[in-house]
Amino acid sequence: MVEGNLHRVAVTGVGCISALGHNAAEFWCALTHGVCGIGPITKVSDNRLRVRIAAEVKNFSASSHFDRRQINLLDPFAQFALVSAAEAIKNSGLDINDHIGRRTAVVLGSGIGGDTSINHCAKMLYGQMKSGLHPLSIPRAMLNAAVSHIAISHGITGPAFAVSSACASATHAIGQAYLMVRHGMVRAAITGGSEACITLGTLKAWESLRIMAPDTCRPFSRGRKGMVLGEGAGIIVLEPWQAARKRGATILAEIVGFGMSADANNMVHPSLDGTAKAIHQCLVDARLSADCVDYVNAHGSGTPANDVIETRALHRVFGAHARKLSVSSTKSMHGHALGASGALELIATIFAINNNVVPPTMNFSGRDPECDLDYTPNQAREKPIRVALSNSFAFGGLNAVLAVKKAC
Repeated sequence: MVEGNLHRVAVTGVGCISALGHNAAEFWCALTHGVCGIGPITKVSDNRLRVRIAAEVKNFSASSHFDRRQINLLDPFAQFALVSAAEAIKNSGLDINDHIGRRTAVVLGSGIGGDTSINHCAKMLYGQMKSGLHPLSIPRAMLNAAVSHIAISHGITGPAFAVSSACASATHAIGQAYLMVRHGMVRAAITGGSEACITLGTLKAWESLRIMAPDTCRPFSRGRKGMVLGEGAGIIVLEPWQAARKRGATILAEIVGFGMSADANNMVHPSLDGTAKAIHQCLVDARLSADCVDYVNAHGSGTPANDVIETRALHRVFGAHARKLSVSSTKSMHGHALGASGALELIATIFAINNNVVPPTMNFSGRDPECDLDYTPNQAREKPIRVALSNSFAFGGLNAVLAVKKAC
């Protein structure tokens, strides 16, 4: 079960919260039924908003999960992370006792961190001209808050840190956790990403980029008009394969490869070379030939430029096999949750492998000549899936790709 000095890496638990539900089972059910979580924004009421849709986490009650004292400490992004981590750890069956806790890592990604808290502070200072702020403003807002709260809640005293690389944050975090488990640095890792970014300041900033869709997210489709912001959290538990088998855990999938690259080109425009390099490096790390891959959960943001570049990158890396790939963008349902997106999409990929079902790309209204692959339009499809990739490509030209294999 160990190749040389490297451990195989098993996924033994998943948990998530998103616009599609408050747990992983609801998330997967919604994906397979093509449910779109995008709708009118309810968390911000301001007539200065031009874009009035988002994929919000709906009907979430913090008081159902935390007491009043805890809520006072927790920005929504940390709340989402804690709820999803509790689900993932319970799902894994891992007993994080003192011995295990000393050798467990917490590695989470977030693009913004405590966005709600940051916006509240700005409103108090500049809108209401307050002379002081809440004494817990920094612990609420800091990017590592979710990491620290998970470590405290579960008694984890191993390596713990946050990763921030915009839309690739969660995938980078999971990739680092995967490498730590593979190389024997830790006995287990709690990893993923969290974001709660439906705030006036963030919405207006994204509007200014002029890449936001006014109607819905339709990745790879003719007539697509841009991305739609989402929010939520996705957490997975990683363990060495041998240790997971020994304790009788149900192994959901195996992470077998991780690729990264930097475009070194432009802050907002994607690079074909950088995108293709990350996909290629992932296959090299996984020791997989291109024709082994059955499904790609695409970055698929729905912007005119990104979808074309990702399509070209898949052609470049996979060659003739690109025509045989099933591709889909689940952002068409759960929105673009920024630093949490990679985690939600990896969980979708793990469920796809386990159920031999490709989730659809919803809102697809017709083929774009420059996007000419099989994007699984508008309806889930049964298909044997042995190996899948999950792509994340971020502003700043930071790219990350994970390869997942069916447990066997």
